Amino acid sequence: MLKLNFPSFPTLQTDRLILRSHSLADAEALFALRTHEDVMRYINRENPKNIKETEERIRQVHEGYNSRISVAWVVAQKENPGKMIGEIGYYRTDLANHRAEIGYMLHPSFWRKKIISEALHKVVSFGFEEMKLHSICATINPGNNASRQILLKHGFEKEAYFKEDYYFQGKFLDSEIYGLLNKNWNIDNTF
Repeated sequence: MLKLNFPSFPTLQTDRLILRSHSLADAEALFALRTHEDVMRYINRENPKNIKETEERIRQVHEGYNSRISVAWVVAQKENPGKMIGEIGYYRTDLANHRAEIGYMLHPSFWRKKIISEALHKVVSFGFEEMKLHSICATINPGNNASRQILLKHGFEKEAYFKEDYYFQGKFLDSEIYGLLNKNWNIDNTF
């Protein structure tokens, strides 16, 4: 079985970004992200009601990491590493099958600047090279064409389309699943 053993939290860097651990100081920025209508349009999760609920979510992110079942990063720009602009991570990890589900979000002020693409490239590389994952998947709302295009650009392939498999706010919703095998990952893929 796969084990996620890192001596310390794995802070990652790209040309423009630092991907770091969540802190309680990020609660306001995370609350703003998770309550922003445009950000949450295709993320079918309940919005936090207040900062306290957001702080609890940050604790859960730390608990997942400390339990060695998930790892998630704050996305920040190098010139302002304390300001959270998004998040990315492996939130559901199937250790027995060396597979993890990746998820991400970014504040709209930073959309269309290839920031998520840059972060995704780094986190996928980390997943395959350091975590030793066999495959990475992503579940998206079928209406989220921007996310679909980012995944396809990075070599993910559509694995499944589930009809009305997810119940959220009184409705059954469809899901699309995209996957990428380690053997098909091209680290030189430009973003």
